[in-house]
Amino acid sequence: MTASELDQFTAWIEELIRARGYDIDSPRGGGKSRLADEAGVHRAAITRLLQGQSMPDLETTRRLAHVLRVPVRDMLIRSGRLSEEDLPLPDLGGEAEVAAPHRRLTLEEAAAGLGVPRDQWDMFIRVAGQFLPADTDSARDAAEYGPAAAVKGAGKG
Repeated sequence: MTASELDQFTAWIEELIRARGYDIDSPRGGGKSRLADEAGVHRAAITRLLQGQSMPDLETTRRLAHVLRVPVRDMLIRSGRLSEEDLPLPDLGGEAEVAAPHRRLTLEEAAAGLGVPRDQWDMFIRVAGQFLPADTDSARDAAEYGPAAAVKGAGKG
């Protein structure tokens, strides 16, 4: 990674952190500490990242992506660690691509993206599955076999 790529990533992540409501500009704002606490990482990792001194390791990147509500894929591509070719989006093929250019989120992805605590995912999946059209695999699996089946079968649709 070049210094320029690190600078671009740092600028992007700073903007994202601010947009998510973390006060990282005021010395007493506590935004860096709050972000570190919520992500379960050391505050020094946040400081080094924001100062453009180093990239976070993969686990820190994953945790930050979760807290900042962005896909890990986006973090890895923006950081320059991987390219879009390294992490291609699924090919929905033909008519499905035209009708629905993006695949539907799985219930597990929705829980993660919304910040639902991991220990409450089963309940979230059970409840959210009730609102899906009955013809979706995830809704049928959640209704018939419980949330674990909906998560297991989530890659189907």
